[in-house]
Amino acid sequence: MILDFLKKLLGGGASQKIKELYENGAIIVDVRTEGEYGRGHINNSINVPLHELSGALAKLKKQDKTIITCCQSGRRSGMAAQQMNAAGIKAVNGGGWASLRRIIA
Repeated sequence: MILDFLKKLLGGGASQKIKELYENGAIIVDVRTEGEYGRGHINNSINVPLHELSGALAKLKKQDKTIITCCQSGRRSGMAAQQMNAAGIKAVNGGGWASLRRIIA
C-alpha cells in the first residue's frame, strides 16, 4: 500500500501510461520556444511554442491522435494539455522533455 502511494505521488503510474500512449502512436508536442527546442529535444517531436498553440490547434486536431505535451519543467506543457483538451484533442502532460525522453526510451 505504501509503495502504491509513493508510486502515485512520484508519478510511477503516469509514466507507464505515457509510455503506453507513445507506443500506441501518440504524438509528442514540445511547447518550448524554438531556441529551447534547438538546444535539445526528443527525436520526432513537434515544436509548437506555447504562445503559438492556439493557432495550431486545428492542425493538431486533424492528426486524430493522442498528444503528449512536454516543455522544460512540466508547467507550460500542463497548460498546453489543458488547452488541447478544451479544444477536443486528447492530450496528456508528459512533463519535462528530458524526463519524458527517458520514459519513452
